[in-house]
Amino acid sequence: MTQTASSTDRFPPQIKYIIGNEGCERFSFYGMKNILTFFLINYMLIHEHVAKANYHLFVSACYFFPLLGGFLSDRFFGKYRTILWLSLLYCAGHACLAIFERSPTGFYAGLALIALGSGGIKPCVSAHVGDQFSEENKHLVKHVFALFYWIINFGSFFASALIPKTLEWFGPRVAFGIPGALMLIATVVFWMGRDKYVHVPPTGRNPHSFLRVLWDAVRGGRGATEGGHFLDAARGRHPAGAVEGAKAVLRVMTIFAPIPVFWALFDQKGSTWIVQATRMDLEVLGHKLAPSQLMALNPLMVMLIIPFNTMILYPALERRGVRLTALGRMTAGMAIAGLSFVAVAAIELAMGSGGRLSVLWQAGPYLLITLAEVLVSTTGLEFAYSQAPREMKSTIMSFWNLTVTVGNLITAGVAALNVFSGAMQYLFFAALILLAALVFGLLARRYVVVDHFQPRPAGAPPVPAA
Repeated sequence: MTQTASSTDRFPPQIKYIIGNEGCERFSFYGMKNILTFFLINYMLIHEHVAKANYHLFVSACYFFPLLGGFLSDRFFGKYRTILWLSLLYCAGHACLAIFERSPTGFYAGLALIALGSGGIKPCVSAHVGDQFSEENKHLVKHVFALFYWIINFGSFFASALIPKTLEWFGPRVAFGIPGALMLIATVVFWMGRDKYVHVPPTGRNPHSFLRVLWDAVRGGRGATEGGHFLDAARGRHPAGAVEGAKAVLRVMTIFAPIPVFWALFDQKGSTWIVQATRMDLEVLGHKLAPSQLMALNPLMVMLIIPFNTMILYPALERRGVRLTALGRMTAGMAIAGLSFVAVAAIELAMGSGGRLSVLWQAGPYLLITLAEVLVSTTGLEFAYSQAPREMKSTIMSFWNLTVTVGNLITAGVAALNVFSGAMQYLFFAALILLAALVFGLLARRYVVVDHFQPRPAGAPPVPAA
């Protein structure tokens, strides 16, 4: 059904189905993801470095498949059908984890289905939210995306707090089954709104996409004017707006080249940090935590740090004449991520000296890496979205997701090689991110910021931390 959202100061009524779907889906995803490394090591008895590599390969796949989901949605099926069908594969993946907990082949097949489902729906869900708004109520879009971001962290927090103990008390079948049940509920809730959604039909093939412009420029390279940009060779085959948009994409890709290193560190809170926690004292206030439970600090801190930065820190700095640019915040965030790994290395060295430290010592690194996430991830999404014209925004967001893929491939490669152990593995990544921050800062000084952040009822930016 195709309909127009009415003018109102309330959210369109169909939004509740999308928000409910997102909360349950994020619980399901983080519920299984946060116990994955621990399960592989302690239940499938896989060596630590192999388990860590497999974890990061899974995460990299989750951020690669948005390319496929966006392609299927835009070219063939539209957002609703793409989300619904991939969600069914997502549910099948969860079922495989619960059923095949003793079969590596079945279990890894389940992970592949979850990567396809969770990654494939990622670009469609946020765009589907934007489609529900018209010119009359577009002022509500920013509020619904704030709610979207909050519900993501809400689901992540409770999944991180509850599922690790569920694994300990009831075993993997129940621990993976509960996230699967939540994903099934998410799919049903989304389906319930089918007759109420605004359905935007697929646009079909875009003859002036970034890749088409790039390909035609490479083929017609001799046509570029002397001293001009090589993409100018595509003029004549593509309108000026498409060529300039492709240039904007390349500029953002260049400055974001060091960003994968940040993700190489950030996602280790689900692998190396959990492995470290297994060797720490998990007793807290008379209760024994599961090693993965401390990951609940990340979404909790995100929900606290973002309003603190927005309402207190940034205004206070501006009153003192200090204005942090988006690229400046991202540079600082990368450096802070390096400090978090220095802190984790210090914990590792202290334990290597014979001490058995409380797992609460990891709270400091979690605070640092979460602050880094807010500065890099949320700022980076907003910045990337603002730097390309509307027709290239989906391309920009696809490349942003690919930085997560590449970062996790870096970590998977380092883990598979098994070159570093103990504190050295953390210090290696700390040095790598500090070098990346330096390169990023130098690139930022030369970058000329543009503003393509126009009002958009149907093209709102994807929410962070998905």
